[in-house]
Amino acid sequence: MGSGGSGGSGSGGAGGGGEGRARAVLTSIPGGAGAPDPHAGADHDRADAPEHAGRVQPGSSAAEIGQRARIWHVVLNVAGRVTPLPQLKQGLEQLAHEHPPFLTARYAADHAEIRYWEQADDLQDAAALALRLWGEHRVTAQLPPWEVVGLEVVDRPTYHKRIAEGYGEPPAFLGGVHPY
Repeated sequence: MGSGGSGGSGSGGAGGGGEGRARAVLTSIPGGAGAPDPHAGADHDRADAPEHAGRVQPGSSAAEIGQRARIWHVVLNVAGRVTPLPQLKQGLEQLAHEHPPFLTARYAADHAEIRYWEQADDLQDAAALALRLWGEHRVTAQLPPWEVVGLEVVDRPTYHKRIAEGYGEPPAFLGGVHPY
């Protein structure tokens, strides 16, 4: 699982390093365009201050929101009571149909990992959407009453940088719903 995983088989990140794998070196990644300046002056309470530039303001048009939105890679881990695999697979396939930017899902009888892209103005919005995903689709997709046990959200450049440097965990499959 990613750094937001539920334990178990980690990706051998900065501290682990399995056999035959080089130890990962963490690098600094600059903040996104329009990132707030933590040392900004007394404008921090004004709605038009730089730190509010990425937030949706009342009266924002869909075009304005779309111009500010960024793409985020999400890995959501859920777990709970054992569920029959055919029922779980069918539920995850329905979730993929209901949430089109869905990339892939891996599952076992008592846990699952869902990878997908989310569009949101900032990390907080992307994480909030991700944390609601399972619950909002639980009834319509007939998903088990599991809880979110892990979450990783990274922006698109960070995701691609990790993959290019060999530190990211590429999906085991390029799409669909598959058992672990």
